[in-house]
Amino acid sequence: MHNKSVAELSRALASGEVSSVELTQHFLDRIQQQDSQYNSFITVCEENALADARQADELRSQGKATPWTGVPFAHKDIFCTNGVRTTCGSKMLENFVPPYDATVTANFRQAGAVCLGKTNMDEFAMGSSNESSYFGAATNPWGSNRVPGGSSGGSAAAVAARLTPAATATDTGGSIRQPAALCGITGLKPTYGRVSRYGMIAFASSLDQGGTMARTAEDNALMLNVMAGFDPRDSTSIDREVPDYTATLNEPLKGLKIGLPKEYFSDQLSPAMEQTVRNAIAEYEKLGATVKEVSLPNANLAIAAYYVIAPAEASANLSRFDGVRYGYRCDDPKDLMDLYTRTREEGFGDEVKRRIMVGTYALSAGYFDAYYLKAQKVRRLIQQDFVNALKEVDVLMSPTCPSPAFVKGEKTNDPVQMYLEDIFTIAVNLAGLPALSLPAGFVDGLPVGLQVIGDYFAEARLLNAAHQYQQVTDWHQRTPE
Repeated sequence: MHNKSVAELSRALASGEVSSVELTQHFLDRIQQQDSQYNSFITVCEENALADARQADELRSQGKATPWTGVPFAHKDIFCTNGVRTTCGSKMLENFVPPYDATVTANFRQAGAVCLGKTNMDEFAMGSSNESSYFGAATNPWGSNRVPGGSSGGSAAAVAARLTPAATATDTGGSIRQPAALCGITGLKPTYGRVSRYGMIAFASSLDQGGTMARTAEDNALMLNVMAGFDPRDSTSIDREVPDYTATLNEPLKGLKIGLPKEYFSDQLSPAMEQTVRNAIAEYEKLGATVKEVSLPNANLAIAAYYVIAPAEASANLSRFDGVRYGYRCDDPKDLMDLYTRTREEGFGDEVKRRIMVGTYALSAGYFDAYYLKAQKVRRLIQQDFVNALKEVDVLMSPTCPSPAFVKGEKTNDPVQMYLEDIFTIAVNLAGLPALSLPAGFVDGLPVGLQVIGDYFAEARLLNAAHQYQQVTDWHQRTPE
């Protein structure tokens, strides 16, 4: 059962081939037996999951099922879950149990899905390798010494290892697409504002976006059907009709215009990586698409702009963790300043501290105009580059990452090298566009991802393009040994 997609499991439940309790127990057993290798879960909700599964079976027997009723999945441990520990991968929230559900959590609960648990992640979503988690690094199922990517590394590893059919995730600078690529699964970052951020613990508010991870594009479409929609509790949520993302999956790709940004096919790519990606694009040509080169002239400025804007917003968002209201609190503070200082010193990890300091500096008097304001102006130029390129073509395609999964510890002492892992993904977040990564081959036995970028609210087109590719290839069906 663990090798079936969400769509296949939904059909199996509907036909009575398996009950939700049996299915849930099967995945819980796999987590118990195998997750010691991967460390992909922070919290496993065995008791709650089985109770939800029994309720799902009861609803099915009454004919009240949705496509998700009784289907197991997992949440990235950044989405608040009523009554379930939500840590954001940090000591600061090690024992935090929210009294409410995030909108995404509530939507899946309402759809009847069964949450197996909360997945591992880089602390406060800051990282590209899942090595900054207070609960230890997650491991890529494709290599015991390889990172799964980050920050949604636990979700990606759990899906790749077949410990869950699907998992929620978030993307601030590539945190869905990069781990999806490194773990050989499909991950979608929707348009900014398409999925509610209410109850999703904030890192950088103008960049964070909840999204989906599963093996197939079809499963991502089923997830987005649950997650997308307007939420009056989120001031950045966009009030726009939500289509059925599965309705257009089978439309042919004849006439699809694909743009290849020349800046993403540079010497930053190894010949093997570039060839693998170009082979995938050749498959699209066989499906009737046309390909042309386009330019994103300011692409080389994306990392510099991002690493001013994101830390600045993190500095503001994480100021709420002060030992006063909730979360970790240091022992026996001498006074208020000691409480603040030691709580934050002891509660935050190195990467989070680094970004808070960079962000606070960029926002400080005398530097705001020189750094933060200039980075926002560059952001606008990057956005305009995408708008111009997408007037010429329907979608853009590129590598998701510059290399396959790297070895644990390889880049932890060199933050700049770690940041460069997101060189092809960050600009999409600065522009607020939707993008997905899908499996497109292997280099040195490790998965390679193809990134597909679309215009605002073009998620259906991206999913259609990915689904059609997956009908003629089997990369998404490969499993780690």
